[in-house]
Amino acid sequence: MNIAIIIGSTRSGRATPLVGKWVEQTAQKSISDKATISVIDLADYDLPLFDEPISPKYNPDRQSEGDVKKFLDDLLAADGYVFITPEYNHSVSGVLKNAIDYIAFETNKKAALIVAHGGMGGVRATEHLRNILSELGLVTTPVAVNLSGMVAMGGIIENDGSLTNKESGAQGMLEGALSDLVWYSAALSSARE
Repeated sequence: MNIAIIIGSTRSGRATPLVGKWVEQTAQKSISDKATISVIDLADYDLPLFDEPISPKYNPDRQSEGDVKKFLDDLLAADGYVFITPEYNHSVSGVLKNAIDYIAFETNKKAALIVAHGGMGGVRATEHLRNILSELGLVTTPVAVNLSGMVAMGGIIENDGSLTNKESGAQGMLEGALSDLVWYSAALSSARE
């Protein structure tokens, strides 16, 4: 089983990769005996503003190329996902929404965990992302992980990817959520077969 961690921000000075580092390290410690962990950083793909004339879900003749094809192939290879998003203007980042708009069937009937950070812990971005992902046929885990406060620069995550406040409960919440993600991913994988 492959779990892909998706870094949903590309702007300079972004804190999302630091959250991704924490998630990846935690996943390596807590679920690597059940899953292979990979990282999909949207900054590594040149995804232009989505402008296809037909929705990908309704275009059987669609032929993706370049970084769009690579992104979709990387998504297809995973059985479950951790979507990490900052909260921008009470929602998900524009670059994450743009990337999601390229998806047709690659994530259908697979599981997703949402990890959000920002004002109020990114809860508004989490709610928006749940609705968006359900349209793609993804099943989101019941518990999301929401991080309040400044992530970087002496905030809630150290440069090495560890939490600054070990007693916050966030570590245990993430470990439990990752365990749930593996359970849902395995159940859905079995059902897809």
